[in-house]
Amino acid sequence: MNKELNKFSEGEINMTVNETSLDTLCSALCYAMGVDAPKESAPMNKILAAFADEKFGDKKADRIFMYNPDAIGQWIYEKYPEFFTSAEKFAELKIPYCTVMPSVTPVCFGTMYTGAQPEVHGIQAYEKPVITIDTIFDALIRAGKKCVIIAYGNASLSKIYLERDMDYFYFETVDQVNAKAAELILKDEHDFYVVYNGNYDSAMHKNGPESAVALSELRANCRTYAMFCEMIKEHWTNHNTITAFAMDHGCHEIDGDCGSHGLDMPEDLNICHFYNAF
Repeated sequence: MNKELNKFSEGEINMTVNETSLDTLCSALCYAMGVDAPKESAPMNKILAAFADEKFGDKKADRIFMYNPDAIGQWIYEKYPEFFTSAEKFAELKIPYCTVMPSVTPVCFGTMYTGAQPEVHGIQAYEKPVITIDTIFDALIRAGKKCVIIAYGNASLSKIYLERDMDYFYFETVDQVNAKAAELILKDEHDFYVVYNGNYDSAMHKNGPESAVALSELRANCRTYAMFCEMIKEHWTNHNTITAFAMDHGCHEIDGDCGSHGLDMPEDLNICHFYNAF
């Protein structure tokens, strides 16, 4: 399987904008599960679709586990690969994407799970209205699949996909989110899981993307993803499963040693998703 990141030499930081749009992800996830993509979704990412075919043959995935850390830019991965060691154990495929503008959380997650550009899904600023166009959750529900979102109570992912016939669990802390996600892995009652952790984003905004505090939270995100993958590997042996370490956008440093995002620049736009199959 071709690894797109092979085009970057070790230690080199990519400062050109990635060609592959984040809007190609949604249709590929639907393809992997054998369901029709949302109505406004862009054509699927062929590399991810081929990965699913290679892993499952003439069968389809019956579980997808999306771990969504916030604001981890591709440049951070390229500059500090040692912090990603645990997550890379479950990264059979890596795909660099260009996220959408403005590169802020609700806009980007709106595109991730509709496959549509912001002007189509309707969120074009840091706002959290309920998306009313067709989404991956609607597509999966139509196919009889059971979906769940686990996030913080005020996070974008806790707001923009409400009003669907699916399960929602919202908490005040990342530890509570992760505990519920682990519980639901063990219960094995859902087909499509979305788990949001915003701890790197919060630390990055306050202390800067490369601060010790932010990098510690980055390592925590990677270890959390690895923990979930280990649980899935052990407990979902009767399923065809895809897991993803899938952030929404990147980040950059601003004055005062703080961090931000939302600009039309490679640091904010370039992200790299990790995929694994069991």
